[in-house]
Amino acid sequence: MIHDLDKTVEVLLKQELIDFKDLEISFATPDNEFAPNGFAVNLFLYDVRENRELRSNELYVERQLGGAITKRHSPVRVDCSYLITAHAKGQNPQGEHRLLGAVMKALLRYPTLPPEVLQGELREKKTAEQDFPLPTAILQPGRLQSVGEFWQAMQGKPRAALNYTITISVAAHEPVTAGTPVGVRSRT
Repeated sequence: MIHDLDKTVEVLLKQELIDFKDLEISFATPDNEFAPNGFAVNLFLYDVRENRELRSNELYVERQLGGAITKRHSPVRVDCSYLITAHAKGQNPQGEHRLLGAVMKALLRYPTLPPEVLQGELREKKTAEQDFPLPTAILQPGRLQSVGEFWQAMQGKPRAALNYTITISVAAHEPVTAGTPVGVRSRT
């Protein structure tokens, strides 16, 4: 599912950043080894955790054709946080800042991910798990305790970066068929 989220964000950015020819979108670790051929946006997934504010222990009851009743637990809401950096060949700071600004504007346009860019499971399971638009947050404090320590751990030079968090739904429990209601006969 997370790889589908990566693909979704990639589709969104490529759709929005058409002014940057041959734009490379990467999900690699932003260390000294990362060297793009031209302009690149790097989305490093650095944190995945349950969003406890959206936790629900509710059970949903669904009636199936034929009268069977299925109980389904609420999906778990999970925050996926990316550190986004912009890169330009030759470490051109003005080009990198122009690209990072364009990324910021593009992502600010979408407080939820548009349904037309959803990929894989995020699109397929829209009815059961992803029962509402996927909320995003940009320019909010990140979950990194120290950005300086992060760059030191990556053995890289500090860079301007954006924090971007998307909340997805994960069905952690299989639906349970609870039987048929009283007075309904099944065909056997």
